[in-house]
Amino acid sequence: MEQRKREADAAPSPRDRILQTAERLFYRDGYRAVGVDTIIAESGVAKMTLYRHFPSKDDLIAAYLERANEQLLAWMEALIAGHRNPRRALEALFDGVAKLAASPDCLGCAFVGASAEFPQLDHAGHRVAIEHKRAVVDRLRALAEQAGARDPEALAEELLLVMDGAWSAARVFGPGSHGKRAAAAARALIEAQVPTTTG
Repeated sequence: MEQRKREADAAPSPRDRILQTAERLFYRDGYRAVGVDTIIAESGVAKMTLYRHFPSKDDLIAAYLERANEQLLAWMEALIAGHRNPRRALEALFDGVAKLAASPDCLGCAFVGASAEFPQLDHAGHRVAIEHKRAVVDRLRALAEQAGARDPEALAEELLLVMDGAWSAARVFGPGSHGKRAAAAARALIEAQVPTTTG
């Protein structure tokens, strides 16, 4: 009885199953290509259950992207953690970007994909994509400021372009793409703006 209770507690909720399925399918196949019926079938939930949690497909897309935003920002923080030197933290972040971009797990950027498929700025998915990119730029700017960059805003925006370029290369060319050069490109931009320090 206790074992069954633990298993039930560990099992994902219907909402989580829907989001996990949407994450896998949207990221691999795109948003318009994946229908609600496919998500229902693969997540093993009833149609009414899906619509109780997500009244429309756009609501599901936005929820998936919000979750992806939390995951990616947490991943960034994990790469940064442990580096008291902000310049080194920036470099470590882009070491991680390069490694991920060269791996089979990277199929591009979910947020760029959403903004491409839903170009209307007021679409729920596009709005979340904009919020995500702003959050990434804000974090990069904060690190650039701490590192003493001459123009933290410019450096943050340039580094975002490197990051997005790495994700795009991974999507177009597949594993081992030139996205793996993101670390070297980021270091060149950082070197041009931030004085070299030890630590």
